[in-house]
Amino acid sequence: MAVADMTKSTLQLVLTDGIDSDSGLPIIKYKSFNNVKPDATADQLYAIATAVAELQERPLYEINRRDTSDIREG
Repeated sequence: MAVADMTKSTLQLVLTDGIDSDSGLPIIKYKSFNNVKPDATADQLYAIATAVAELQERPLYEINRRDTSDIREG
């Protein structure tokens, strides 16, 4: 059976930077924060992301968590 060990976790804020005049879709900018504790809960990350988003010039569009794992035979 394979085992996955989380090695890296990143918090990503997705911000809007206006609307594209040709397509009408939002222009997206990303701000990432590395070295997130792997055991951080969704509630903790949401609280941090919304607090940091208030300091940004662009409005918050979405919050993502990106995890990377090593998969090995267990």
